[in-house]
Amino acid sequence: MKHFEKFILLIFAVALTGLVFQAQNFMNNGNPNVDHIYMVPNFTPSPNGVMAAPVTSVDGYDVFSLGTDFAEPHISVSMQNSAGFFSAYNTNGTHRTINGWDWFINNPSFPVTMHGDPVTAYDSLGNLFYENMYGSISGCYVIKSTNNAQSWGTGVIAISGGDKNWIACDQTGGPNANYIYTTMTNTAFSGANFARSTDHGATFTQTNTFSLSTPLPGTMVAVGPYISGTTDIPGGCVYVVTHSGNATAATYTFHRSTDGGLSFTQMSAQQFAGYVGTISNGRFAIGYSSSPARVGMRTRPYPMIASDNSYGPYRGRLYLAYCINQPNADLNKPDIFSRYSTDGGVTWSSPSIVNDDPNTTANHQWFPAIWCDKKNGRLYIKWYDTRNCPTSDSTDVYATYSDDGGQTFKTNQRITPKVFKIDAPNSGGGGTPRYQGDYDAITSYGKSAMLAYTDFTNGGFGSYSAYFPDYAMQLSKTVDSLNPNVGGKIINMNTPSVKLYSDTVIVSSAVTPVPTTGNFTITYPSGYKLTNFPGVVPIRVACTGGVTEGVYTLTVTSNGPNGTPIHVRTASLVVSSSVSVSGNAGVVNEYKLYQNFPNPFNPLTKISFNLLKQSNVKLTIYDITGKEISSVIDEKLDGGMHDISFDAGYLSTGVYFYKIEAGDFKDIKKMILLK
Repeated sequence: MKHFEKFILLIFAVALTGLVFQAQNFMNNGNPNVDHIYMVPNFTPSPNGVMAAPVTSVDGYDVFSLGTDFAEPHISVSMQNSAGFFSAYNTNGTHRTINGWDWFINNPSFPVTMHGDPVTAYDSLGNLFYENMYGSISGCYVIKSTNNAQSWGTGVIAISGGDKNWIACDQTGGPNANYIYTTMTNTAFSGANFARSTDHGATFTQTNTFSLSTPLPGTMVAVGPYISGTTDIPGGCVYVVTHSGNATAATYTFHRSTDGGLSFTQMSAQQFAGYVGTISNGRFAIGYSSSPARVGMRTRPYPMIASDNSYGPYRGRLYLAYCINQPNADLNKPDIFSRYSTDGGVTWSSPSIVNDDPNTTANHQWFPAIWCDKKNGRLYIKWYDTRNCPTSDSTDVYATYSDDGGQTFKTNQRITPKVFKIDAPNSGGGGTPRYQGDYDAITSYGKSAMLAYTDFTNGGFGSYSAYFPDYAMQLSKTVDSLNPNVGGKIINMNTPSVKLYSDTVIVSSAVTPVPTTGNFTITYPSGYKLTNFPGVVPIRVACTGGVTEGVYTLTVTSNGPNGTPIHVRTASLVVSSSVSVSGNAGVVNEYKLYQNFPNPFNPLTKISFNLLKQSNVKLTIYDITGKEISSVIDEKLDGGMHDISFDAGYLSTGVYFYKIEAGDFKDIKKMILLK
C-alpha cells in the first residue's frame, strides 16, 4: 500500500475512533437530563484539505455545503478579519475560511480522544479557541490557533465536567481584555463548573461551581460591559445562566461577575421555560408522531444569552432567547421568544415573539441561536421552522434581527433553499427521539452574520453555513462569444432580490487565463457599485489587440463593504474570428436605434443601434413614470452596428422605455415586459 493511502486510512481511523468512543458512553444516554449522543453515525468524515462547494439556489442565493459531520455546529468570526470564519461540528469536524467564500478543513489533533459538543471563540487579537469534550466525559480541552485554523497549538484542559459546555472571550479593551471563560455541568451532576484563562489560553483555573439540585444541560456564558451611573467598564460583566429543575418547568438562574469571573452574584431565577413539542421517552421531540410513525428530533429549551458590547443606544443589555410551546402544554408547538434585561439580569422584559408566521401556534419553531454584534449592537436570532410544511415533518432554517434592543424583529427570512425532513433515519444519531444535534450557532462582526446549521436533506448530517442579511446574485449570461479584434459584450450582474440586505454591493471582474496576445478590457458603464435593490451592474467585456482565440472564464465577484457577504459567478467567453460581432461591425451611414427584439419579452431582449462614428454613448432604461431604472451603457464606442442584451429579470411586468444619446443623436422607444 502506498504511503499516501496509509496516511488517508490513518486519518479516517483516528476520526472514527473518536466517534466510536463517543458512542460507547451509554452511561447517561437513557437519562433525559443528559445530552449525550447514542450511536456512531454511518459515514466517514471528510479528511483535511477538502474544500467546500457553494450551492446556489435558482433565485441566486448561496449556501455553503461544508461536508458531512455529526451536527451540533458552533461558529465564530475573527475580530481581525471580518471575512474570517471558523466552524466546528461534532465530533471534531472543522471548517475555516479567510475570505468568506473558500472553505477548507483542517481538524486539529487533540492530546486525547474527543467526545464532542464543540464550541468556539475568538479574542480581540484574532486568536481562535476551539473547545471540545474529552474522555468518558471528564471535561473539556481547548486548543488554540493564531492563524485562523491554518495550524494548531497543543490542547490544554480547560474545565472538568460531565455534560454540555460553552465558551466566550472578552473581546473588549477593558481590564479583563482577552480573558477566556468556560462553563460545564460538573461530573457529579450536582451543579455547573466555571473556569477562566487570563493568559491567552495557556492555562485555565476553575473559580466557581454553581450548585443545582437537578441540573439540566444548557449552562451558558456571555460577556458584557458594566454600566452604573457614569461608570462604564468594557467587559466588566461576565454572565452565566444555569438551567435546572423539572424539564417541563425549568429554571433559568442568572449570575453575574464584576471581577473577571473570580466570584459571582446570583441576579435572579426565572421560570421562563416549559414544554417544547412533544414528550417522548422523557425528552422533548419535534416532528414526533405515532401515526404515521415518526421518531422525531430531540430538543430542549436551552437559555441562549448574549450582551450588547457596542457603543450604541442599547449598550449593556443582556439578551435571552429560548423556545416554549404555545400554549405551554404537551403536544403543542413551540415559538421563539426573546427577552432583555437592563439591570444585569435582575429583572426582565416581557417576552417578544420572534417568529412572524401568520398562525404561530400552527408551526414548530425551535433551536434558537443568538448573537449580538460588537460593532453595531444588532441582535441576531436564527432557528428551525416548519411553517412551509403543513404536516410538520420537515423544516427550514429562518433568521431575523432586531435593531431596537430586542423590542421588535424584522420580517423573518428563509435561509434554506428548500425544506428538509426533520426525522433523519439514516443519520446514525440513534435514540427515541433521535439525536440530530442539540444546538447550532450564528455570529457577526459589523455587517452580515454567518449561520452554521445541520441540514438533513439527504437523510444524514449535512454541514452548512450561509450569510444573513444577504442579496441574490445572477449573471445574465453563462456563455458568450467575442471577436478577437473588435467589439464587446455586456453581461449583467443582477441582484433580483435581497434578504434584508441594504448596504452597498461592490462588483469586480477578471478574465482568465491571460491571453498570449491581445488583452481583455472590462468596464462598468453604470459604475461598479449597487446601492438600490433590485438592481443591475452592466459589465462590458471587450477584446483589443487580437486576443488569442479560445475559451476563457469571466469571474465576477460581488461583496459588501467589509468583504461580506461575498458571492462569485462565472461565465465562459468564446473568442473566435468566426463571430459576427455584436459591436463595431459593418459599415453604417447614419445613427439609428432599432426596436428591441423580442418585444414583448421575458426577461431577455436585444437592443440594437448604429453609430455613424465613434461616439460617447448613453443607453438608459426608464419606467412608465419617467424614473431611471438602469444605465446600460455610458462609454465611448466605435462607429458601426452594435447590440446589447438587456436582462429585466429583476423588474415587474409593465411598459418601459429605452433611450439612446450619442453625440447630437437622441431617440427613444417603448418595450413591454410580460412575466
